[in-house]
Amino acid sequence: MLDAWGLFVLGLVLLALGGDTLVKGVSGLAQKLGVTPFTAGLLLMAFGTSLPELFVNAAALLHGQPELALGNAVGSNLVNLGLTLPLAAMAGAVVVRLRLLLPLLLVLIAGSLLLMVFGLDGTINRLEGGLLLVGFVVVVVRVVVMGRGEAAGVRDGVDAYAATRTVTWLNLLRLLIGAVLLGYGARDVVAAMLQLAPSLGLTPLMAGLLPVAIGTALPEVAAAIVAARRGQGDMVLGHVIGSSVFNLLVVVGGMAVIAPLALPASFVKLELPAAIALAIVLVPMLRGDARVSRGEAAVLLLAFAGWLVLELAWLQ
Repeated sequence: MLDAWGLFVLGLVLLALGGDTLVKGVSGLAQKLGVTPFTAGLLLMAFGTSLPELFVNAAALLHGQPELALGNAVGSNLVNLGLTLPLAAMAGAVVVRLRLLLPLLLVLIAGSLLLMVFGLDGTINRLEGGLLLVGFVVVVVRVVVMGRGEAAGVRDGVDAYAATRTVTWLNLLRLLIGAVLLGYGARDVVAAMLQLAPSLGLTPLMAGLLPVAIGTALPEVAAAIVAARRGQGDMVLGHVIGSSVFNLLVVVGGMAVIAPLALPASFVKLELPAAIALAIVLVPMLRGDARVSRGEAAVLLLAFAGWLVLELAWLQ
């Protein structure tokens, strides 16, 4: 048991290190190829932090555990909105200046609703998965186009986030090291959880929803708290919303394209509605004073705690 927990923690550390290394490599190579720092930063800010979840889900599929992968994908969204964001806002008020984040949040809500509709028959088929992937491509194009209209001060902040060395050999090395660390980390996390889940009374689905989703989010929580303390609210919310959109459209959509994906009844009745509710609560916060205060963060935390209680009750 202790060995399995040790393997789980080691896997989380490798995932955190690998994700950061790979993101730097991708950013450096993209800028070397002519992508502007702003565009590179915008895409990395929005989708780069999903790499650990992506590798974990790939490892879960290789182990024949699609339910664990599905649980991690949707559970990560709940953790992003209900834990990462409010903890960061508790550390320092999250002020948002990047205007494209509200439309991206609305995409997250619409995508979650669409996934619920697709899942009414209990399955996400290949066509539906393909539609989710196409939706992601449209979102990326839209994000890049909308980003061009952002204020100069906002663009400077994103440029600074993407700043990294653009030496080709160094970034290729970063890609290699990052991919290796992510691969081993994902393997360890999945292998450990398959050992731990039965003793914890968790199905593979619940293991993905709870310990794996929360565990893989811990580095993001720490990074979000640091960013909030530095007044980088756009980075905090960009990571939270962008990562959630990526998980929903690319991870779930990609799994369904590989093989039709069984969607448990609880996803339509509990997990997806909970994720939608958390996202909807966030809308007026961004439309009002464009900030997430400590009081609003407390509301999100309470909502997340309520979901946890319902989830644990569902286990009984």
